[in-house]
Amino acid sequence: MTAIRVKICGITTPEDALASCAAGADALGLVFYPPSSRFVTMPQAAAIAAVVPPFVQRVGLFVNPSSDEVEQVLASVELDLLQFHGSEAAAFCEQFSRPYIKALAMKPGLDIQAEMAAHPQARGFLLDAYHPAKPGGTGEVFDWAHFPKLAPKPLILAGGLRVENVAAAIEQCRPYAVDVSGGVESAPGRKSVEKVRAFIQRAKSTEVEL
Repeated sequence: MTAIRVKICGITTPEDALASCAAGADALGLVFYPPSSRFVTMPQAAAIAAVVPPFVQRVGLFVNPSSDEVEQVLASVELDLLQFHGSEAAAFCEQFSRPYIKALAMKPGLDIQAEMAAHPQARGFLLDAYHPAKPGGTGEVFDWAHFPKLAPKPLILAGGLRVENVAAAIEQCRPYAVDVSGGVESAPGRKSVEKVRAFIQRAKSTEVEL
């Protein structure tokens, strides 16, 4: 039996980072996408990354950035993993000397296996709800029946997860990890310590055989 890993995404303050780590988060997500309510500037992100303890991954989330934009962030912010949430090609994702994961919006008709094959160097794939106007953080759940049972790389489940449904999501999908943002917030961009603790406890106590 394997305990699920948990990423708390959309961290905007060092305080929320530390609280999430204390609650047992395996990874924290920093959003470098200006339209997002969880966007952080490079100085903000650097301050957050600096307080993250060892063995917790610092993940930078980008949506169709330019190469220069990613390089500028990497020059200022200590990141362990990159997460690309747009239509970035494999060659683009691979150029930054950092491991990366690729997010896939679960749009009807999406060929998941083809998308995964198109990014052979990705460390894993994050499956999120599709929204025509937003690349993520919608608070919406997609049909978990479409979550692949077999995949060449670890799969991360995202989209509308919260304390009340994360156990059912894990039991049905059996993902490598779960990713939550709005489902543990007290306000856009600010995490509720109580919700973070409850979410992580619920997720990690739901053991599945992978």
